[in-house]
Amino acid sequence: MTEPSDAVQADRALKAKHRAMWALGDYPSVVSDVIPDLGAVLARECGVKQGDRVLDIAAGSGNAAIPAALAGADVVASDLTPELLEVGRQLAAVRGATLDWREADAEALPFADGEFDIVMSCVGIMFAPHHQTAADEMLRVCRSGGTVGLANWTPQGFIGRMFATMKPYAPPPPPGAQPPPLWGDEEHVHELFGDRVTDVDARRQTVHVDRFAEPEAFREFFKACYGPTIAVYRSLGGDAERVAALDADLDALARDNLRDGAVEWEYLLLTAHRQG
Repeated sequence: MTEPSDAVQADRALKAKHRAMWALGDYPSVVSDVIPDLGAVLARECGVKQGDRVLDIAAGSGNAAIPAALAGADVVASDLTPELLEVGRQLAAVRGATLDWREADAEALPFADGEFDIVMSCVGIMFAPHHQTAADEMLRVCRSGGTVGLANWTPQGFIGRMFATMKPYAPPPPPGAQPPPLWGDEEHVHELFGDRVTDVDARRQTVHVDRFAEPEAFREFFKACYGPTIAVYRSLGGDAERVAALDADLDALARDNLRDGAVEWEYLLLTAHRQG
């Protein structure tokens, strides 16, 4: 038996790191407490209906997959992190939704070509490190004429700026990894999909977030619940000066964006049809 190549081993290590990062904290609380309706918006924009075969990529705890199932679709919710899928199973049971939960890498989906009528991702696929590979997989498993749908944070929006704020404090990304908020740039997504899609509808929208009345409340919630933020703080190794500096920078970001106790989080909502 041959040993895996260095590239394969590096990818496995990177995916293991991503899997562990999203298991940190309590991402399902971010979904339920901060952006509870975003997944339902995406499912509606994709036109999910009774009998559709739907794949939700990087589904997390099912914020888009569960509404799709409740609309009568035959849904597969896939994610790299099994801990999130387990929470999703519990939430689906409470809401009376039936769907299939599958552990899967967005860059190597275990599904057949053209298997789904609708393939979507709600602030999920954007965190796959190799954007072109993930986009190719998304289109591969969508049938000819089927729908692809995305809701992703924009680089200019609040979450995109949060990642820019954390970047100087984080370890350098692995070679070839691309920044998640690029998926919220329309031109970038057009480059990824190319002429393989048609009827593209792309527009920027916002989520009204009134969960954090004070900047410190935002910062502490994300330090406790959001895997990428937790990982950056852990990378500082207890350096009190650097921790305090990042605290201050995140507080400043929130303070600059708070209006009457709320923040508008911008995202790109994009739907298109897979070319035949």
